[in-house]
Formats: sequence, structure tokens, C-alpha cells
Amino acid sequence: MINFNEAVNISNTHVLSLVSELFHLEGYHIQLIPPHEGGRNVVYTCEQEGFQSLILRVSFLPDRKREDYIAELEYIRYLFDHGASVSNVVSSKNVHLLEEITDGEHTFFVCLFNKAKGKLLVENHYQYREGVPLTEYYYNSGKVLGKMHQLSKSYAPVHRRHHFFDKYNTEYIERLVPKSFSLLRSKMVELLQAVKEMGSSQETFGMIHFDYNDGNYSIDFDTGQITVYDFDNSCFGWYMYDLADLWTHGVGWVQFEPDADKRKQFMDDYFQTALAGYSSETKIEDSMLEKLPLFIQVTLLENILGQFEEMQRAGEEPEVDEEMLYLIKCLEEDIPYKGFFHEMYSTEAPFEYEER
Repeated sequence: MINFNEAVNISNTHVLSLVSELFHLEGYHIQLIPPHEGGRNVVYTCEQEGFQSLILRVSFLPDRKREDYIAELEYIRYLFDHGASVSNVVSSKNVHLLEEITDGEHTFFVCLFNKAKGKLLVENHYQYREGVPLTEYYYNSGKVLGKMHQLSKSYAPVHRRHHFFDKYNTEYIERLVPKSFSLLRSKMVELLQAVKEMGSSQETFGMIHFDYNDGNYSIDFDTGQITVYDFDNSCFGWYMYDLADLWTHGVGWVQFEPDADKRKQFMDDYFQTALAGYSSETKIEDSMLEKLPLFIQVTLLENILGQFEEMQRAGEEPEVDEEMLYLIKCLEEDIPYKGFFHEMYSTEAPFEYEER
């Protein structure tokens, strides 16, 4: 299996020359986007004056099949065609959503997207639109998610993405989590069993983004419009999972508030505003909203397993830092809401755990 740097070298020397013709990118300035930690794709911006800016994604890890990528891209195209605010897939000159390029024993899956208008919140230093209340952003982040979920309720895929439990199961936990974390292992298995016992229906379960946060959408700061991308974790799961992601990524706005009651009040108000946006597009039953604490725990499970998986992929010995230990404590000790209202939480070191 090749690593990221090897994939970049092959992409630069071999893949890009073929891709340029396959996707009509002659004349575009193609530039590598620096990867985030644990990134599984080589990603480039493609710019040419007078033309729509594009994003080129080269996937190199062997853990997914061609059908997995096609299923993802078909879902994005379906969302876009039905009015969701997502970055559309651009077909190749062969009218394919996905192109496959081989170099020796390595296979690269290549796709192209329209670049979302606007920029990330972090690129705008977490400043929202001047003169506009931040509640507009909370509402819009819920509304865009609600639109995607409403469309998912009618989605009949040609190629199917995996089911949540295809990946998250006892075997996966035992393969990744060291035996020394026996309590964590058992708590994770219990948590998955609790989710399984909920059952599912068309109104509660369907294709979800599975990584919905402000790192995976851009904001047009002229209009407030949010455009979503990075669907490569998308799967069939419970809509409440994406809503739990929406909740957990709201904590940053108030993480330095020393008063736990004020943090709680803020999060209640934040989530109600996001839910108002969500509910303007689709229906969510109170019985599902009551499962929010459960699904917040599931987002922590996904985060922890993802970090263990990155270590294993890199051939590293499992090493748990303060941030990971914090999440583990939340699961092991059944501490709800990411510990945000618990005495364990510290505003001096948010979401980090140190033995006291």
C-alpha cells in the first residue's frame, strides 16, 4: 500500500497528465491542496480565468472498490439535480462520473467537482457576515442538512453505499482497539447494540453525509448560502447521526465559557435554531430527537475508531493523546454531551483530559 507522499509523486508525474485530457483541464492551473491529517485523497484546485473553478480528487487507498466511489458520486449528482446545495460532480469527456487510472500495481480513482462558492469559516477567521446575526448561520446549517435528508428519503440508488453496521461492528472494534482498552471495547459494543435495537424506517434512516461540519462546506459570505462537499464517508445510517454531528460542532462557539449552565443554555438555543432550519425542509420526530445523547456518543465512537484506524494504516503503535483520552473517558464513564457540561471539562484545555 502506498502512502500519501508516494501517491502525490505518482499523481504529479503520471496521473495529472492523463486526467488533464480526460476532464478537459488543458489550460487550467492545477495546484495541490495541502492534506489534513489522516487524509485519504490527493486533492487539487483547478483554476482558469473566465471558467468555473474546479476540485480534482485522486483516491489512492485500496480499501474501497470502484462501486463505492460510483455510489458516492451518483448520490451527489442526485442531490444536486434535486436542488440540494452541494458541489456537483463534473463528468469526464467519456461522460463518466469516475475515471480509473493505473500505474504499475497501483490504481487511482479520479473525479472532478465544481468548487463551492465562498470559503470555509476558518478561512474567514470564524467571523460571520458583517451586520448579520450568527443565528442565520445556525439556521442555514440546519436547513441545508434538512434538504439533503428529505431528498434521501426518496433516494433509490443504482449503486449502494455501505450500511453503518457494515463497518461499525464488534469485529471492527476488536481489530482496531487495543486489548488494554477492554472497558472501551465493551462500551462501544453496548453502544452499537443500543443503536441496533432502535430499528429504522424511511423517515429515520437513509443516505447521510456522515461528516457534516464546517470543514466540509463553504459559505458565500455575500448571501450566507452554504454549499456542502466531501461525501466520501457517506453511508446508509440514521439521520440523527448527522444532527448529532451538527450539535457537536456547535460547541466551539462557547467552549471558553466557564459557566456550565451558560454553556448548556447556549447549546440549547443553538440547536433549537439549527433544528428550526432543519424542520423547514424535513420532518423529525420528537422520539428521534430524544436520542440525541445516544448519537453524540456514536460520533465519539466514530472519532476514536477513526484515529485508531489512522494509526494502524500508518503502521504506528497506538498512542492516545489528551484529546483522544477525553473522548474515551466520555464513552467509558457514560458521560453525555461530549462532557461539555461535566466537571471533567476545562475551559483552559477544552476537550482534553489529564489525570488530576
